[in-house]
Amino acid sequence: MTPEGQTLLVEGASELGLELDAGQVEGFARLLALLREASAQMNLTALHDERDIVLKHFVDSLTCLRGGWLEGGLRVLDLGTGAGFPALPLALVRPDLQLVPMDATRKKVEFVGRAAQALGLENVHPLVGRAETLGRELGQRETYDRVVTRAVAALPVLAELALPFLRGGGLLVAQKGPIAPEELEAGRRAAAEVGGEVRGVEPFTLPVAGDARTLVVVEKTSPTPDRYPRREGVPGRKPLFWRAT
Repeated sequence: MTPEGQTLLVEGASELGLELDAGQVEGFARLLALLREASAQMNLTALHDERDIVLKHFVDSLTCLRGGWLEGGLRVLDLGTGAGFPALPLALVRPDLQLVPMDATRKKVEFVGRAAQALGLENVHPLVGRAETLGRELGQRETYDRVVTRAVAALPVLAELALPFLRGGGLLVAQKGPIAPEELEAGRRAAAEVGGEVRGVEPFTLPVAGDARTLVVVEKTSPTPDRYPRREGVPGRKPLFWRAT
């Protein structure tokens, strides 16, 4: 990572109230190198410029720490982790979190595992699979304190896929861009259907870059009915209570 990249990282984290130490900055620099190396061999991310990776992957991942929703030694599922975001940046700054980055694409999960090992992140436990299947499994269903998602799907889809994993009182912390009133209303209705309630909707701007973002927090208030999640592919094709235009 160049000095300019380090400055962007430190300034972005500082705007979020995080003061990175030298070891953490070095960890992010190593993650950048690992990501670039792997991306030369496989399609891990559409971002290749250092500034974009630092701000739109690393700093953006850390924005789910806004509001204190992830305080404490929690078991956290990163649903649809892709190349490891937000799980790997969170693991670098919050060693108290037990993070389970999950994705249906094996090569991406394998990269996350290799990166975690190279970075010495013993609090990262990658998992391959689809949410519709794993959300029904003993040992996965209703066992997590938090689920984090970053730009994965519309809010009604996220509610159906994420809430089955949460124990009572657990939280879905969804990182999204600008969210339309229609999507938010459908998300509220879908959350209620699968045992949850929207507790917070916080619009903000991405540090340094200034891009519009929204953090949506949904609490698990009652057990998810056995019929959810629906079979593979259905939540995405037929979101509860919402049709995109």
